Amino acid sequence: MQAERNGVHTALSSEELARYALRGQLTPRWRLPNERLVTLRALLTRLLVARADIRPDFIALPHVPWDDNPHTLELAREFFDFVTDSQILDVIEQILRSDIILWASAMFCKPAASGLEVPWHQDGQYWPIIPRATVTVWIALDHVTVDNGCMRVIPGSHRLGDFSHEVSTREDLVLNNVLNDPRLDLSSVFNIELEPGQISLHDVNLVHGSAPNRSSQRRAGYAVRYMPATAHYDRTQTRAAVSSLAPIEFAQRPIWLLRGSDRCGKNDFVTGHTHW
Repeated sequence: MQAERNGVHTALSSEELARYALRGQLTPRWRLPNERLVTLRALLTRLLVARADIRPDFIALPHVPWDDNPHTLELAREFFDFVTDSQILDVIEQILRSDIILWASAMFCKPAASGLEVPWHQDGQYWPIIPRATVTVWIALDHVTVDNGCMRVIPGSHRLGDFSHEVSTREDLVLNNVLNDPRLDLSSVFNIELEPGQISLHDVNLVHGSAPNRSSQRRAGYAVRYMPATAHYDRTQTRAAVSSLAPIEFAQRPIWLLRGSDRCGKNDFVTGHTHW
């Protein structure tokens, strides 16, 4: 369902945009068209086979080729075509305005009975983006429930500044950088339960996490990260380890200007672009 503003159809209503600004998270009425959901679920099936060497809980950058195998290149290209879909960009443009950079995506696929916990954290603690600015589109591929480890958020926490974090050595976590701030108030936790094809949008500074999956049902979601071109993806910045499941080198990853222009004038759209 689309909203309409000044005679023009929009993906997000003014009320939804206000709710996103206030809470730092939004599950909009707009959802992924069914044909795109079918495509994404098929891509996930192929990805799980192609990346059987790592745990499926966190598969980083499926839209970027990880080797030169022709099948890998084809799969990565199809993911890239998905994350540059104009309908998704239209949603993002209502929040970031007209200058949009794609800089990351990750598949979070918690297996039934053994899916790992994502600890409480703020995404911006991990990322070399100055100033911090990213909207994450989290797309449900399965029914996402409390039982199978849905995302949990602290509404409004994105407006409270930086929370302190520490690096954890626990092996049962998807991410290593764990929030340890006494201001964490779990009394306001909100569970993001989704149907397949629904999306959740969240701010770079929102405190969130998810419980392990001990249910009999898989929980898969695809997170795509977009930043405004007013911010700088600073390749010289160092960050704490993101995950022991999939070590990530921020300095060499490719980023793409998808709409508008590089307003900050500092972003590098050449490094890492070995295939497209």
